[in-house]
Amino acid sequence: MIEIVGREALLRKRKTAEFSDEEVATVRKIITRVKEEGDQALVAFTKQFDGVKLDSLHVEEAELAEAVQAVEPKLMTALRHAAERIRRFHEKQLTASWIMEEADGTILGQRVHPLERVGVYVPGGRAVYPSTVLMNVIPAVVAGVKEVVMVTPPQPDGSIPAATLAAATVAGVNRVVKVGGAQAVAALAYGTASVPKVDKIVGPGNRFVALAKQLVFGEVDIDSVAGPSEIVVIADETADPVFVAADLLSQAEHGEDSSAILITTSADLAANVQTEVVRQCKRLVRGRIAQTALERYGAITVVGDLQEAAELSNQLAPEHLELMVADPWGLLGRIRHAGAVFLGPYSTEPLGDYVAGPNHVLPTAGTARFFSPLGVDHFLKKSSLLCYGKEALLRDGPQAMALAEAEGLGAHAAAIRVRLEREGAKGR
Repeated sequence: MIEIVGREALLRKRKTAEFSDEEVATVRKIITRVKEEGDQALVAFTKQFDGVKLDSLHVEEAELAEAVQAVEPKLMTALRHAAERIRRFHEKQLTASWIMEEADGTILGQRVHPLERVGVYVPGGRAVYPSTVLMNVIPAVVAGVKEVVMVTPPQPDGSIPAATLAAATVAGVNRVVKVGGAQAVAALAYGTASVPKVDKIVGPGNRFVALAKQLVFGEVDIDSVAGPSEIVVIADETADPVFVAADLLSQAEHGEDSSAILITTSADLAANVQTEVVRQCKRLVRGRIAQTALERYGAITVVGDLQEAAELSNQLAPEHLELMVADPWGLLGRIRHAGAVFLGPYSTEPLGDYVAGPNHVLPTAGTARFFSPLGVDHFLKKSSLLCYGKEALLRDGPQAMALAEAEGLGAHAAAIRVRLEREGAKGR
């Protein structure tokens, strides 16, 4: 089911997000039609792709209230518990405006403002992902975004799952729209009568959603074009093969293109994890999906030491990285590229998916080399402040002119020169 392979074979297991010309052409047509026809196109696409004929695209306040009442108290408690931990973690990320004044009176600084309106895509239909709602919405609310618009595809009966709506209420969503797919992304990017144009779109989706986000980037900002879920576990001889196998499977069950990799210094552990994966997979509801993922993109490799393990993991730059070794904090210093790092045998990755607090929207497909987890900063924008007085102009003006002239930008230099000459005429 999951092979023990060499280093090079392991590196070839990486799954990348690539789109065919046909997919690109299809999504472009959807986007164009939404731009031209607005709500009419959204209703038509919802009927075509979801099999649902909608009378209204909006979720009304009464439906939201009913959803909260319909959800089991145990789940509502879990949602509120998770929301509080997520909120508390992200409040630590808030950035304040600042100003500094130099001796000559020059004032420089930075103003920080939240985005005004954000769109959050939440997968739906037969799927239910309340955790996605919490993770994408709460950082925006903490940042101070004025309006959060959530789009999600309806179920066959035209409704939205109660757990999804309850999570939207707990997280602080302002408006919920019953539309999904590339058409929902297009609506958020360009606006329709029912869907206001937003400044940024965040949230996961299928290939067509990811491609649509990529195509509308520039009209709006996006979080990222996320690839399939992935996990790397670095383990030594002290790791429990039952724990390791369970955590590999926790990511493999996401989808048949998910990646689950074990890098270990112990050949015995490698063999035991192989056996344990087979045993545990048989008991999973999504066992067939997990099995296919492990066969396609799963791998175990045995390395000489933990330094080599860390170097290999850095090459992969995984979305999730677990350090199941005797001294995980000692190994952490060697880790440079990972979306989230889980230290020790009890820090299982699903805790991060739901209740730990850090965001579960993480860079995938090696992009942890240069991307960060979704956070408050994604919903803030910054403006620089500059205030020069005469003394500062006299100090910096000649240097700025020299640079402008070197670049052949005479008007830039002239804008400074007229001020210097004015001051010179006054007896500089």
